[in-house]
Amino acid sequence: MSSTEPIMSGRVFLEFGQKPDEPGVIARPGAQRRYPDEVRDQLAADAREIVARYPQARSALLPLLHLVQAQDGYLTPAGIVFCAEVLDLTAAEVMAVATFYSMYRRTPTGDYLVGVCTNTLCAVMGGDEIFASLAAHLELGGSGTTDDGLVTLEHIECNAACDYAPVMMVNWEFFDDQTPASARQVVDDLRAGRPVTPTRGAPMCTFRETARILAGFPDTRPGANDGAPGEPTLTGLRTARDRGMQAPAEPGSPTPSPSAPARPDEEA
Repeated sequence: MSSTEPIMSGRVFLEFGQKPDEPGVIARPGAQRRYPDEVRDQLAADAREIVARYPQARSALLPLLHLVQAQDGYLTPAGIVFCAEVLDLTAAEVMAVATFYSMYRRTPTGDYLVGVCTNTLCAVMGGDEIFASLAAHLELGGSGTTDDGLVTLEHIECNAACDYAPVMMVNWEFFDDQTPASARQVVDDLRAGRPVTPTRGAPMCTFRETARILAGFPDTRPGANDGAPGEPTLTGLRTARDRGMQAPAEPGSPTPSPSAPARPDEEA
């Protein structure tokens, strides 16, 4: 500062956090702030069932957030206040948790949340190309929701499925070994209302239905709990056993004796 510039005095106001018009703000125009009585009564009944599973009520916060997300399709002020009142927490405490985890949505989400992994291995294997292809095909500039409200597209971080890279997820269900063409076919089928079955798991349900399952309510879809590790997942295990490889023993513990490789039906 030069000697000729005036010296400012007085208080300086600093505002932290997101700007009111920044994407991802939960208290947004049109967001529900209180539930109607009939909705609240049903949520309260579901919440009692969830809370009863835990020795301490506040441990139920994560499934309760999924419950209100199943109601609204994303987190709203009404959902935050509901969780706070059920668990005797402040809204700030609920917000601190809700804004930490990416599975809790802060903006309206389509019936099908399509996430393309663009982390290191998936990107190398074509994840970036898949994302760009879907964004153009859905007429989105990047991440966003289609005009019909059916599909929300986003980048996602590693889903621990590198053995099937590049991976796409729809409502947290895996679509392995994808290509731009196969990914486009998936979203076209979803938008057209045609049945879509992921690589692992039961036929697709909507994002709100998925959120209710994550809240801890039964998944009644046929085959929802079927499945087993695939060949790429077991390759490393088989190689280690064929070569007699073992994890190092802890200091002071007895040296384990070599074990014979397990049969394939024992590995899963």
